[in-house]
Amino acid sequence: MTQKQVWEDTFTGEIQQAKNARLSGNEGRARVCARRAAGIVIGEYLSRIDGDFIDHGAYDNLRYFITLPDVSSRLKKIVSYFVLRVDENHELPVDIDLIQEAIKIKEEFDLT
Repeated sequence: MTQKQVWEDTFTGEIQQAKNARLSGNEGRARVCARRAAGIVIGEYLSRIDGDFIDHGAYDNLRYFITLPDVSSRLKKIVSYFVLRVDENHELPVDIDLIQEAIKIKEEFDLT
């Protein structure tokens, strides 16, 4: 299995788990899986632009990515959704579908 297949298969698995969690009514779990999926893509991107990059996990990768100066504000905004904290009702403060946003991030990078 190639490196591309590994990260893409892992991404696809996380997206499927997110969708299954949502179907089961577990939106919190769906958000966690979507965040991991986004972190997988961001981690792959970061490792390609910096050969010395050390993957510190989805959340840290996402937080690091939005600090990069060469990233468009549009992409920073999308990625920033994944590091938002939920409110006291365990809901995000914005109406956003993190599963679809993770898919957008993957499509944006087209890491073939």
